[in-house]
Amino acid sequence: MTRPSDLPTQDFTGRTALVTGAASGLGRAMAVALARAGADLVLFDLDDAGSRALAEELSAAHGVRTAACAGSVADEVDVARACAAAGALTGRLDIVMNNAGIGANHPSLDLAPALWRRAIDVNLTGVFLVAQAAGRVMAEQGGGVIVNTASMYGVVAAPERAAYCAAKAGVVALTKVLAIEWAARGIRVNAIGPGYVETALTGRMAAEGRLDLEALRARVPAGRLGTPEEMAAVALFLASDAAAYITGQTLVADGGWTAYGYL
Repeated sequence: MTRPSDLPTQDFTGRTALVTGAASGLGRAMAVALARAGADLVLFDLDDAGSRALAEELSAAHGVRTAACAGSVADEVDVARACAAAGALTGRLDIVMNNAGIGANHPSLDLAPALWRRAIDVNLTGVFLVAQAAGRVMAEQGGGVIVNTASMYGVVAAPERAAYCAAKAGVVALTKVLAIEWAARGIRVNAIGPGYVETALTGRMAAEGRLDLEALRARVPAGRLGTPEEMAAVALFLASDAAAYITGQTLVADGGWTAYGYL
């Protein structure tokens, strides 16, 4: 009989994590959760001031080693610098929260090619570049875990989100491919598929009239939007030893949105 003390715990002491899009939203929640669990952190974001402030805050609060690295996931040089920062911090890279992304809501007939390319560059190519660079490091050291941020809109579709849905569906497929290729190298690759989450971004979009939060809450069977902390908890589970036999999966956390077949 398995005893509670025999079960894997979410103790990340001695592990080094890279979090992309770390300065705000889901990335910030992931960084906070990892620091609380004892992980050393490299925070990678275009917002240099925000990531540096968070790095200092987490180091002071939890006694973990932290570093901040400014750059874009769509830039190979920036991505290489972020992975190198992990090596400089602890000599290891054990976990990647491959989270950075942007929104892209436009009617398809009016979607400019530049906007399409930007969404694909950040939301799909950026995920690949980070995973590839981290995967090379992990292969050399004998293993690691990558958790990509997809979306429930990588599993189901919605109007006026052609670029976003295409990119996130690509992340779901990419996650499977990398998991299959890298399993023998000790690297697990999974994804989370968040539904609508209460963040500063959704609040701003609601204020601009681009989102109707009440209508969204009414559509979710759970009757509310998710929180960044709930998404971070799912990501940490996938990164933990409790998920040691899980790879190539996308775990959707959407309050029942994709399961509900009626409008």
